[in-house]
Amino acid sequence: MEETVSPTSAQLGAARKFVKTHGKPSRAVVENIGRAGARVVLVGADGALGDVVVPSVATGEALVEAVEDLSPATWDAETVKATKIGAEHRRKMAGR
Repeated sequence: MEETVSPTSAQLGAARKFVKTHGKPSRAVVENIGRAGARVVLVGADGALGDVVVPSVATGEALVEAVEDLSPATWDAETVKATKIGAEHRRKMAGR
């Protein structure tokens, strides 16, 4: 059974800052990334992307629950359509 480690104040602060900067409501998709833990992918109301890495999926879910105006989501059509990936982000993802 997976032990839930509470999100740190830095992780909570990063998610809250994202919501404040990119609008309400924002969405969060918690993704398992193996031994490294979980990635909480943030999608702002303006379509911006961000993320916070946490020790486990349970911690990611606790983070989403703790941040006001952050809604749990999945990569459904509505969430994918809400993202706006700019040229800078595409270059970063391509390793340039």
